[in-house]
Amino acid sequence: MDIGINGSGLLANPSLGALTADITSAEDDNFASYWLAQTGGVDALTVFAAHGNTGSAMQLGTAVIPTWTTHPQVLAGQALTTQAAVNGRLVLGLGLAHEPSVTGRWKMTWERPVRQMMDFLDVLQPLLTEGRVNHEGYFWSYEGEIPLLEGPTPKVMIAALGDQMLKLAGARTDGTILWCVGAKTIADHIAPAINDAAEKAGRPQPSIVCSIPVWVTDDPAPARDFLAQILSVYAELPSYRRMLDIEGLHGLGELSLVGTEAEVTERIAEIAASGATDFTAVPMGGNPDEIARTREILRIVR
Repeated sequence: MDIGINGSGLLANPSLGALTADITSAEDDNFASYWLAQTGGVDALTVFAAHGNTGSAMQLGTAVIPTWTTHPQVLAGQALTTQAAVNGRLVLGLGLAHEPSVTGRWKMTWERPVRQMMDFLDVLQPLLTEGRVNHEGYFWSYEGEIPLLEGPTPKVMIAALGDQMLKLAGARTDGTILWCVGAKTIADHIAPAINDAAEKAGRPQPSIVCSIPVWVTDDPAPARDFLAQILSVYAELPSYRRMLDIEGLHGLGELSLVGTEAEVTERIAEIAASGATDFTAVPMGGNPDEIARTREILRIVR
C-alpha cells in the first residue's frame, strides 16, 4: 500500500505559498501522492499547475472536484492543461458532492446522481483520451473536439461508496477515493464491489484510496474529541453515515488514527490488509511536536 498526504486541512486558512510548500515537502519526503480537495475558494487544479513540474514522480490528485458545477468539457480542458504543467502526474478525482450542498448552496436540483456521474464520464473521458466526443445525455451533452496537450491521459477516479457508484468506478474509472471509510468497510464492502466490477469489465485492478485524519499523540482523548467536533457534519451526511454504520462507529473522532506511533502504525497496517491500495493521511496535531511526530511516522511507514 502506498502512503500519501491529503493536504486539504490547509484549506481552512488557505495560502497558495503554504500549499505549494506542503506539496514540495511531501515530494522531498518521497510520499507516493498528494491530494487536495476542491473548495469554493481554492481551485485544486490551479494549485497543482502553479506547483508545476519539479522532476518528482509523486502523483497529484484532486479529492474531489464536484461534478454538478462544471461542464465536463470545461473540466477536460483544465485537467489536460494541468496534466501538461505537472508533467503527467495528475489524478483527476471527481465526486457527486451531497444533496444539501447541491440544493442548498448551489440551488440546483438533486436527482438521479448515478446517471449524472455516468453522463459526466461519457463526455469527459473521450475528450481526455481522444480529444473528441458526441454525446447527448440526460444531464451533460457535448459534440465537438478539443486539442490534446502533451502528456499521458490523466487518471480518473470517482468518490464511490454505494453499490451503484462502486460498480461504475470499477467498470469505467481508475478507482475510488474514500472518506469516512475504515478498514472493516473496505474489506467487507468497498474492495469486493469495485474489484468485481473491474474484473467483469476486463479492466486492471482499481485503486482504492483511503483518506483519514492521523494524529500521533500521547493524550488521545482530547484529540479525538476535537476531531469529532470539527468534523461532526460528516457523521450526518447519509452516504458517509452508511459507511460509518458498516464500520460500527459514530464519527471521525473514533475513525481517525489517533494515538502513539505504535498504535497509528498498527491501524495503518489494518488498512493495508483491508485491500486499500493507497492511504492518504490528513496530518493533524495539537502542537508542533505532535505535528512533527505525525509526519515522521507517516514518512517511516511509507
